[in-house]
Amino acid sequence: MNKILFTNVNLIDGTKDMKLQPLVDVLIVDNKIFKIGKGLEDKEAKVIDLCGKYMTPGLINLHVHLPGSGKAPFKNSNSKKLVKLITKIPFLHPVGVMIGKKAAVTSLRSGVTTLRAVGGVSNFDTILRDKINKGKIEASRLYVANSAVSVPGGHMEGTVSVSCNSIEEAVKFVDKLAEQKVDLIKIMITGGVIDAEKRGEPGVLKMQPDMVKACCDEAHRLGFKVAAHVESNEGVKIAIENGVDTIEHGGQFDDEDLNIVKERNVSFVATFSPAVPLAILSDEETGCNEFARFNTRVVLKHILLGVKKALENDVPVGLGTDTGCPFVTHYGFYRELVWYKELTNVSNEFALYTGTLLNAKILGKDREIGSIEEGKLADLVVFEKNPLEDLNNLQNPNLVMKDGKIVKNLKIKKDPFIISCLDKIMKFDLDEILEEVADY
Repeated sequence: MNKILFTNVNLIDGTKDMKLQPLVDVLIVDNKIFKIGKGLEDKEAKVIDLCGKYMTPGLINLHVHLPGSGKAPFKNSNSKKLVKLITKIPFLHPVGVMIGKKAAVTSLRSGVTTLRAVGGVSNFDTILRDKINKGKIEASRLYVANSAVSVPGGHMEGTVSVSCNSIEEAVKFVDKLAEQKVDLIKIMITGGVIDAEKRGEPGVLKMQPDMVKACCDEAHRLGFKVAAHVESNEGVKIAIENGVDTIEHGGQFDDEDLNIVKERNVSFVATFSPAVPLAILSDEETGCNEFARFNTRVVLKHILLGVKKALENDVPVGLGTDTGCPFVTHYGFYRELVWYKELTNVSNEFALYTGTLLNAKILGKDREIGSIEEGKLADLVVFEKNPLEDLNNLQNPNLVMKDGKIVKNLKIKKDPFIISCLDKIMKFDLDEILEEVADY
């Protein structure tokens, strides 16, 4: 039996009504939180005095792509060619797994103890997940979809999604993913900003409603939830009306669809991290152009309005970074919480609750992770300064524990160009952005 007793810690438990609990003790037994209180003692425990530092639950990022690095500025690359090469040649498969490993290791060291990977290459994500679960790799806990279901010309087709030419082919691919033992199914309903062809029309519909319904029906028959890439209002409507469980990115929805959302417990997973930089930074910094920046602002507007309507109607809104997009790194999840607070005016407490327990609820794992409560898995992060005073204090953890084990090495190689660009836009004029795209 392994015991660790943390003493003198300012506890932030991650629950919706969280309040700072000053200078308490937390006893960990094996991989679980055994006792929380003051003046705890255990002669068998290793005692770690945290001297008034701040402890939160491990953070949970609901939307990542492990193969992506977030490099910036954006450059067109031969990613399809590279993916084809790695997947076709068996002795290169470990390279694909290693790329994902680096991402999951970096995430853990940044304080993100759980990741939901919603689009990867082949079955590399499930292979990595299983290695992590067996204790062979010290990295974030993974829930994975492997490759997403797409259509010819669909979003990320040929990289982190697979093109299906018919409903029958799409259903067969869902069956194949089930055989790979994925945790969820991901489908690509619309396009996105980078592949948009018209100004003011990002998120063009790619997958028709009947295919969306067929994929959802088969996934649900097999016991899986369905996450959908959607970046337009039309896409949101089709997703809601044809069985999707989580809307990734998002857009606006009408009152009629609100009834379906509530009846079926549909959740939204907002991803502000890829949108904010491309909407605000200069073309020279992003490597994109005015066309892409305008379309990003359109997407940001509709995601924001959709999120606000969801919040007003008690529809769950989770957070993910879409890590892999330009400027979105595997160590920058805290920025998603900061931008969520800035854009929607939620409190620091609610933003942190969203990045921990609410995200765990959307994942269906809130009985195990997401808050610091007795009986739950010991996923904990310790910080020098109080995150409830400033969410930016989440960026440099002093200690990370996952499954009751303290992470040995917190070193992360960070990109100074990305950090310098993002740091200067932590505050921005939202009204100016919305005014430019008011007619779209």
